[in-house]
Amino acid sequence: MALVGAIVGAAVGGWVNDACGRKKATLISDVIFAVGSVVMAAAPGPYVLILGRLLVGLGVGVASVTAPVYIAEVSPSEIRGGLVSINVLMITGGQFLSYLINLAFTQVPGTWRWMLGVAGVPAVVQFVLMLFLPESPRWLFVKNRKNEAVDVLSRIYDSTRLQDEVEFLNAQSEQDLHETNEIFYLDVFKYKEIRLAFLAGAGLQAFQQFTGINTVMYYSPTIVQMAGFHSNELALLLSLIVAGMNAAGSVLGIYLIDHAGRKKLALSSLAGVIVALIILSVAFINQSSHSTNGLFGWLAILGLALYIAFFSPGMGTVPWTVNSEIYPEEFRGICGGMSATVNWVSNLIVAQTFLSIAAAVGTGPTFLIIAGIAVLAFLFVSVYVPETKGLTFDEVEQIWRERAWGKNSNTHSLIEHGNQS
Repeated sequence: MALVGAIVGAAVGGWVNDACGRKKATLISDVIFAVGSVVMAAAPGPYVLILGRLLVGLGVGVASVTAPVYIAEVSPSEIRGGLVSINVLMITGGQFLSYLINLAFTQVPGTWRWMLGVAGVPAVVQFVLMLFLPESPRWLFVKNRKNEAVDVLSRIYDSTRLQDEVEFLNAQSEQDLHETNEIFYLDVFKYKEIRLAFLAGAGLQAFQQFTGINTVMYYSPTIVQMAGFHSNELALLLSLIVAGMNAAGSVLGIYLIDHAGRKKLALSSLAGVIVALIILSVAFINQSSHSTNGLFGWLAILGLALYIAFFSPGMGTVPWTVNSEIYPEEFRGICGGMSATVNWVSNLIVAQTFLSIAAAVGTGPTFLIIAGIAVLAFLFVSVYVPETKGLTFDEVEQIWRERAWGKNSNTHSLIEHGNQS
């Protein structure tokens, strides 16, 4: 139900971002988080607990859209990728901390109520701190609140760079006057360049999930036990190590994404993921056909470790970074929300089918299927995802215009192409 809530939250999150602004969207998600946590902790029965999970999921969905967009819009282009990747580090680092916190609460009376209720604490902390942060300057320009936008930009750039940024946003806002003011979900598919951008962004989000990351994160204790390590304590310890590696990989991704580039990082990540999944498949296939499974059990652990080591710096960070920077301003909220919805729907499908498929065809063949999907992801990134490292938002828009209409597209506006597409 948390995933269902996240799907709904992401679907409406784009509209909330565009209507209310990035700052208010974050504050709204914090309130939902806090209320959901209280409901879960105080739940008198399972149905109230499920309602709390749904509320927390709604907050997750809205936040998953808002955070990358807000960070991208207040970041200088040359470090934008690294700063958006910090958001992913906070997610993976939070997962690791949650393992430790939950482990501590296992010895406390009312164990699960504390585990679920404590989730309200970071929501309250973020709400308070967010009150002191500014709104996105790009959103303020779109809403014709230019003086406020300039004030925010002056806190980010020096005087020389500030003038360039203000002139660019002024030119962009003048262009927006000749375009439609209100964007709807179906408009994403109306314009060819937006369709191409959404294909790249949503495709990355879908492949992030279908290449198996949350299979590893949700079911790592189960996978470890499938590999022959039947001790619950050992399974949880190895899962904690997996979560720690995931967080550490995100730190590496922060450095690499603005140095190696988004596309190269995603491709190298997927290449390593394919190898790791094949190792996992071989380990489980052989483990099931040998009475002595210790060797293949440790081979499975190696495969898990390699998977996280390759996935986390690349496919863990690239989809969110790319989605925060590939859409025009007027489409950024809606497209970001729609692509995040694709991510959460894919997440739900993977979470609900992995154990059933593993039971039907075996764990080894299941990992082999995921490896095949990773190969498709590699081909998709090679063909459809452009390199956006160090580019301004306007330069990224030009990439899609050229892909949609050819090299002479810079004289045409997005709206002028609407009827042709």
